[in-house]
Amino acid sequence: MAESAVQPGLDRHAQPIRSILVTQPKPTNDVSPYSILAEKYGIRVDFREFIDVQGVPYKDFRKDKVNIAEHTAVIFTSRNAVDHFFRICQEAKLEMPAEMKYFCISEQTANYLQKYIVLRKRKLFVGLRTAADLFEVIKKHKGEKFLYPCSDIRKDDLPEFMRANNLKFTEAVIYRTVASDLSDLSDVKYDCLAFFSPSGISSLFVNFPDFTQGGTRIAAFGPTTAKAVRDANLILDIEAPMPNAPSMTGAIEAYIRLHAAQSGVSTEKGSAG
Repeated sequence: MAESAVQPGLDRHAQPIRSILVTQPKPTNDVSPYSILAEKYGIRVDFREFIDVQGVPYKDFRKDKVNIAEHTAVIFTSRNAVDHFFRICQEAKLEMPAEMKYFCISEQTANYLQKYIVLRKRKLFVGLRTAADLFEVIKKHKGEKFLYPCSDIRKDDLPEFMRANNLKFTEAVIYRTVASDLSDLSDVKYDCLAFFSPSGISSLFVNFPDFTQGGTRIAAFGPTTAKAVRDANLILDIEAPMPNAPSMTGAIEAYIRLHAAQSGVSTEKGSAG
């Protein structure tokens, strides 16, 4: 992927952001925060997944000798985990018992779970938003034998918490995260790249090992993604969530407005300046 060019002698931050590549799927809703941002500032916003999720084949899952039926609770931290867990169950011809308990990291994940099962309120336990919130819920159920279906690339916080609290749990890798083929973007330039996971940064360099940032602004959502940007020796220009910008679009807009103000130019489409 070619970097955006900075005009000689000008501060890279003074260059307006006219195009953004969001390294996630395109929103299904036509009116999304990104479409509002694009319309408001006259910015081109494209979407492209930088990572591809591939399910672990059932025959490979069996080699790990994980007995799903011997567990009394399942922990879900993503929709991908939900999809691939029930795929494995279907291929194993295994039906979840009515007494199985489900622990979900967020309301969104819990709602998605209803795609596969009819939930009884007493069997569903939900964190507010983060893994730390979910830990507090799990602590109240120390007698369960937990199953944690996950990717081959995952955060260490949940397994570390389970071990530190002497909780019975089994980690089951049911899907893998790999770099998408982005070869068609080799000659495409963007003023800003927005990343949401360390895997996205890894995919950037798998596809473009000679990538140089130049004038391209890098945006990162979450502390682990921000760390991956810095570890790759890239300049992190836009970070979310922040107190004044809890979303990625909010952080990008704050950046646009800040540097436009410093440059003394108008930002919004159609403004005179």
